[in-house]
Amino acid sequence: PTVKQKTKMAEAPCYTVISDVDEAEPPSEHSLKQDLEKGDLRTKAAALKKVILLMMQGDKFPSLLMIIIRFVMPQDDHTLKKLLLLYWEIVPKTSADGKLLHEMILVCDAYRRDLQHPNEFIRGSTLRFLCKLKEPELLEPLMPAIRECLSHRHSYVRRNAVLAIYTIFKNFEHLIPDAPELIQNVLEVEQDASCKRNAFMMLIAVDQARALDYLSTCIDQVQSFNEILQLVIVELVQKVCRTDVSQRARFIRVVYNLLESSSGAVRYEAAGTLVTLTSAPTAVTEAARAYTELILKEADNNVKLIVLDRLTELKNNPQHERVMQNAVMDILRVVAASDVQVRKKTLDLCLELVVSRNVAEVVNFLKKELAKTSGGEGFDKVDEYRQLLVRALHSIGVRFPEAATAIVPQLMEFLCDSSASDVILFVREAFERMPQLRSDMLGKLLDNFGQIRAGKVSRATLWIIGEYATTAADIRSAIKHIRLALGPLPIVDTELRAAADAAAAAEAAAADGLAPKVVTKTRITADGTYATESTYVSSAPLATAEKPALRKLLLDGDFFVGAALAATLAKMALRFETLPEPDAKQKNAVRAEAMFIMASIVHAGKSGLASTPIDDDSNDRIMFCLRVLSDPASPLAEVFLRDCQRAFQAMLAAMAHLQESTKTQTKKDVVAVQADDLITFRSLKSKEEQVLEDQFELDLRQATGAGETRDTSSKLSKVFQLSGFSDPVYAEAYVHVHQYDILLDVLVVNQTSDTLQNLTLELATLGDLKLTEKPSTHTIGPHDFCSIKANVKVSSTETGIIFGNIVYDVSGASADRNVVVLNDIHIDIMDYITPAYCAESDFRSMWVEFEWENKVAVRTSIATLKAYFDHLLKTTNMRCLTPDSALQGECDFFAANLYARSVFGEDALANVSLERTADGQISGHIRIRSKTQGIALSLGDKITLSQKSAD
Repeated sequence: PTVKQKTKMAEAPCYTVISDVDEAEPPSEHSLKQDLEKGDLRTKAAALKKVILLMMQGDKFPSLLMIIIRFVMPQDDHTLKKLLLLYWEIVPKTSADGKLLHEMILVCDAYRRDLQHPNEFIRGSTLRFLCKLKEPELLEPLMPAIRECLSHRHSYVRRNAVLAIYTIFKNFEHLIPDAPELIQNVLEVEQDASCKRNAFMMLIAVDQARALDYLSTCIDQVQSFNEILQLVIVELVQKVCRTDVSQRARFIRVVYNLLESSSGAVRYEAAGTLVTLTSAPTAVTEAARAYTELILKEADNNVKLIVLDRLTELKNNPQHERVMQNAVMDILRVVAASDVQVRKKTLDLCLELVVSRNVAEVVNFLKKELAKTSGGEGFDKVDEYRQLLVRALHSIGVRFPEAATAIVPQLMEFLCDSSASDVILFVREAFERMPQLRSDMLGKLLDNFGQIRAGKVSRATLWIIGEYATTAADIRSAIKHIRLALGPLPIVDTELRAAADAAAAAEAAAADGLAPKVVTKTRITADGTYATESTYVSSAPLATAEKPALRKLLLDGDFFVGAALAATLAKMALRFETLPEPDAKQKNAVRAEAMFIMASIVHAGKSGLASTPIDDDSNDRIMFCLRVLSDPASPLAEVFLRDCQRAFQAMLAAMAHLQESTKTQTKKDVVAVQADDLITFRSLKSKEEQVLEDQFELDLRQATGAGETRDTSSKLSKVFQLSGFSDPVYAEAYVHVHQYDILLDVLVVNQTSDTLQNLTLELATLGDLKLTEKPSTHTIGPHDFCSIKANVKVSSTETGIIFGNIVYDVSGASADRNVVVLNDIHIDIMDYITPAYCAESDFRSMWVEFEWENKVAVRTSIATLKAYFDHLLKTTNMRCLTPDSALQGECDFFAANLYARSVFGEDALANVSLERTADGQISGHIRIRSKTQGIALSLGDKITLSQKSAD
């Protein structure tokens, strides 16, 4: 096509056909003419719809123009009026030589009559239609009527008249050269909010000086304006101050006033504009306060999360960091929200704002919130929220040791709670980092030890007791509490004796006639009828009391706790041997008691009383502790007394180093500026510091994907060949993925010497994909080409398939339509998966919760375990949660956990277990778990394909 033709195509109206003609065969022109000429109103409307749909598909129907002018246009039916506006928009208005058709004179007269119609809907609809009219010859006679509509009694007509004048002035300024002055006069006397908004928007676009003059006259009344007008004022201030810095001081008071608007949208936009106008601490404080109030007042959780993102952006700006630290207590009020995700995001933000000058206030607030969760009233998902609070206090306690003295006692009250696993990990760190509190913490830990029911918490508690019970009094107290938690010893004999006593009591009760008796009572139900209720009543003695916590864990088969108990007893007995105060008899008594407990646990594990027999690992561990205690002078005693604590100290040092390096890297990413970065001379700021400098441009760039950079090779990898080179029609598609949309840009080439008419790209999808619109038809000349675009919506992370064909007619041929079947397009799920991080406890809880698992066998020719693992990370786009220190070195076994998150909020977990066999081959399995089936299967298929490609 020529440049002129392309320009004409670009200016043509664009529509999407959402429904086709009902009949299998389109109606003939003669039948349409009969319906339009002689049919009733309903028939004429149906015929006119068919004409519009057929014309949008490429038909012309030039002979129907006068029929419609004569028989349809004089009707006053509103449905016909609306359909006529669509028809006049798409019908060709010029002849082949570019001159206006003579029939358009009659149409123009009809426009003028509709603009003077007494019905306001017809006037307003006609004015909306005139906004799309591109022929000045048709518009010029209508200008007086359009001007008159500015003073119409109904606001619907007036606001559409403003829009019509705006578009006419923008396209054909000579038709109404005084439009800015005319609209300014309208703005000064107009009372309707929507009319004022349209008029003000026009002045902003065509004469910004007049818009600023009007704003200056009513600067004190801005707060009382309607919401839609306030939003336009914010847009004007942002645009003006971005282009003219000298205007900032003039209009900053307007933005301050709009922070008190009753509309949440206005407050949100005003706060964002304020921080772009100035970096003053007072302005940032007011913006943060407005954001916080908006979160508290808005009920929609999505709005809360969006505004929290804006607060995070403010925090990431180094200039605003100190101001945000002062506002941390205001932000903490957001945790009153009911949604756990909002609470989590708020706590994460506030933890980054905690410094030494506000840590005491934050800790007191979190302690109060933690106390509220004890009753569980007024909280949704109280256990999850309590866990978030415990982790927040844990993080603060590690970063600020001076605050840990107030945190530890509060957290130790939750050792018997569902969040006890997080509490005990913090307590373990506190024992090492705060030696001055060890005595008090150990006493409280021993007091609560008998109430701990979770095996994991019991093991960690026993490790703490074994490491930090260092005095003779502490060791004796610890053994006493352990004996209380175990119950009477030996376990097997006491359990058998208790079972025999219970059986004897049951027999005695039966002999004394204390068997259960049936007691029948008559009840009156809710509907007034009578019912009989039978109850079994027994006078036999009640069952024995519940077993102690540690004893119950062992009898339930958790002998891992038994192994941890044996190690704890061995540490305390060996340490007791080194103390100078006790005599030899006391030392032997402590050692003998420890060995007695260990032997009792082993006997219980092999007796069959436990629900699960003792495993070999736990048995070997307990027997090893017994052998060490039998010879206290053994060199292995040093492992129990020194090496365990050294290993724990090394782990804490490695964790601190990792956190510090991550924090340093984050600071570098925020502050560092490369020497060749572009500089905005207006503000002399680097791009990284201009996070909020131009929000409009940022939003536009993000929406269009203009800011994304891709190399040529990655673009070529997204090109799919859809048909063969020998087909009459060659097609290939470039697949562009942007957030939740897939844009298909299909290049269609006519390889024949014929003109292809009504060429249509027909597409269908498989999976969670949805085609949003039907591609339009095209006519392609001999050896010509065209580009067809199609948009596909994605709703989940699942491998989707797009398939279809191209159908067309050959010009001059009488045969049926031709079809070219296209190759399938497989959508890569890696475009929707990003690496993410989660805590180990979260990974384990999700692993237990997720029900979909896909187990992939490892088959590869890659030589080393580490090389295969790196290949797996690159292929799946997942993040390794296992520390690098655990993956270092060379061995024949390899295990790691991976985690990723999709753009739809879906979690993907993976556990990698690899082994190098004797012949040097790598074997093993990769287990993938997710909440939905699609992402688990898709990731498994991706790994399988990557293994084949690697071979």
